[in-house]
Amino acid sequence: MAMRQLLVTTVFLLGWSAVAAPAQDAILPASVIFATSTGYWEDDGNSPAVERAPTGAEAVANPERKAAQRHGYYKLFAVRQEDRTSKIYLQQIAQTAIDPAIVSTIELQEFSDLKPYVTDIRPENSNGIIKEPGLFATVYLKTDPAAEPDGWTVLIDEFGDITVEKATN
Repeated sequence: MAMRQLLVTTVFLLGWSAVAAPAQDAILPASVIFATSTGYWEDDGNSPAVERAPTGAEAVANPERKAAQRHGYYKLFAVRQEDRTSKIYLQQIAQTAIDPAIVSTIELQEFSDLKPYVTDIRPENSNGIIKEPGLFATVYLKTDPAAEPDGWTVLIDEFGDITVEKATN
């Protein structure tokens, strides 16, 4: 009887882990400590992705590709590093007919250079994705773990230019 219970339990657990495993792959890693989705962008489908500096061929629009109107939003998130500081990344997300799709991901080097301890990331407002081009968000960080956090703004204008600067109240 005990052997049969062990076999049934083992089969149940193996079956459960097979069902549960795909869901675990979709969960955000624990190292992502803050994230916000905000802002709005749109283009003719023939524009390069958001970037900081041209990196060669991928930074040039492809005139032979059939252009299709695209639009979406931005995601700004902090990833904790082994030394407890964080790196901040900006993603450009396209809204498609099926699912959202990542268009680009860039590291915001201004933050990495500071080696910050991120305490929060907030959008300009909490009303959801806006319908005007651009992004405005505030990253709260410390450069010394014992200090009070400072606010830094991340701004993307209607032309896609990215500005990162210390907030001025």
